[in-house]
Amino acid sequence: MPHSNISIFVPHIGCPHRCSFCDQNTISGAQHAPTGDEVRQICEKALSEVRSPEETEIAFFGGSFTAIPRPYMEELLSAAREFVGQGKFRGIRCSTRPDCIDREILELLKSCGVTAIELGAQSMSDKVLLANDRGHTARDVEEASALIRELGFELGLQMMIGLYQSTGDDEWLTFEKIMAIRPDTVRIYPVVILKGTRLARLCESGQYQLFGGAAGMRSGFGFEDVVETAAYFLREFEENGIRVIKCGLHASEFVEQDMVGGFYHPAFRELCESSIYRQLIEEELGLKGEHTNAAGALKELESMKGSVTVAVAPSCISKAIGHKRSNHEYFKEQGIELRIVGDESLPKYKAKLRR
Repeated sequence: MPHSNISIFVPHIGCPHRCSFCDQNTISGAQHAPTGDEVRQICEKALSEVRSPEETEIAFFGGSFTAIPRPYMEELLSAAREFVGQGKFRGIRCSTRPDCIDREILELLKSCGVTAIELGAQSMSDKVLLANDRGHTARDVEEASALIRELGFELGLQMMIGLYQSTGDDEWLTFEKIMAIRPDTVRIYPVVILKGTRLARLCESGQYQLFGGAAGMRSGFGFEDVVETAAYFLREFEENGIRVIKCGLHASEFVEQDMVGGFYHPAFRELCESSIYRQLIEEELGLKGEHTNAAGALKELESMKGSVTVAVAPSCISKAIGHKRSNHEYFKEQGIELRIVGDESLPKYKAKLRR
């Protein structure tokens, strides 16, 4: 089922910590906390405009929803619940911190129509969580996830690539532990450094260098490497039945004007999917893979000079061509004129050479 949200941002309210990377006003563009009446107005307008409301959720993002004052949380949920069911939206989604979850709050959320809960895990390395002022542990993520599942909610986890003091080993640990939890959905965010945050101060002082020279990472690990890392995680999650519902921060003028570093691109997921399909096509052409050797790859490449046709799922043709035709140009530089065609029998993130 396609994922669609009516996003309502509740910035910072309820957060017991200010994490090293966090400035929710910039990320969301929100300047004040919505009232129940404003939630009703947003939902009513969206209900008249959304093509498939039965496939859409009302989503409270931006802060730690289960930590906001209880009367205010109930006001927001009461307003949203009026627009759920019987030809309206299919449910309510909220995001919160792993250490702000217990059985009592989950039972309240269920009684108010909440169907999905996302946890801001960010990292599953306690060292990285501590360094970035998260205020919770990896164990908190695991325990909260188990409780959310036990009470029948859809579970989402959010992870961040490139945090302060994170190494390649830490990124891999986070990926493996999230895979072990097997959430229903994942969001992958490459770190973005915003003005006024602790990360910005650490970066300015030279204490925080984006992966460059860090243990477990080769020196000069930059934007393209982060794209490849996120692309690998994206492909593995999806192929294991875990939907990646966001990859990269959403395009925002607020982020673009306030960022001072990091790995932001308004089409970050497109870049990742281009990378996935470039690798898939290389594997189909015999140019990449565990059994490929340099001499064999060169010989294979020489035999393929000219036009090559590769089939993918029809909905993925543009992804295979690449962001701004990047894959088409990449293979053209190697003397291969790439032709992409649709094949209904192929699933997402699969490619097949047509001979």
